[in-house]
Amino acid sequence: MKKFRILLVAIALMLGTAPAINAQSKTAHIASQQLIEAMPAYKAAMGELEKLQKTYDAEIKNMVLELQNTMKKYQAEVESKTAEENAKRAQEVQTTEKTIGDYRTNALQDLQKKEVELLKPVYEKARSTVQKVARAKGYQYVLDSTTGTGVIMADGYDLMADVKKDMGI
Repeated sequence: MKKFRILLVAIALMLGTAPAINAQSKTAHIASQQLIEAMPAYKAAMGELEKLQKTYDAEIKNMVLELQNTMKKYQAEVESKTAEENAKRAQEVQTTEKTIGDYRTNALQDLQKKEVELLKPVYEKARSTVQKVARAKGYQYVLDSTTGTGVIMADGYDLMADVKKDMGI
């Protein structure tokens, strides 16, 4: 009788833990930033942003150089001009400095907008591909193992190779 009770308890324990074993979710990880940086679309977007930034930098540099030349000219002529003319020139220099500052601010805002515009489809493609591959492999959770994202250890299954294969990179 005692052996029968032990057998019943063992069977009950096994039956009770079977759903818990099946309820465990499969988890994988991927370094999303590394994936995104490997995507050709990301590299193209970054190249376009860099080109745009160089254009803005060159324009700002030209504006500053022009201002410096004007200031040198005004400085050389300060003794030969009236106080009224010098005040007018000083106001002109301040206005030009403000114009350059405004242009720089607008350029930065434009670069930020362009970055969002160019990178949004890249991030979306990465997210949807990770999701598709994870579902195909039966993973219910995918953690981002990029350094600094809060994942301390990522010894589980790494989806990087499968996602890159699916993307053709």
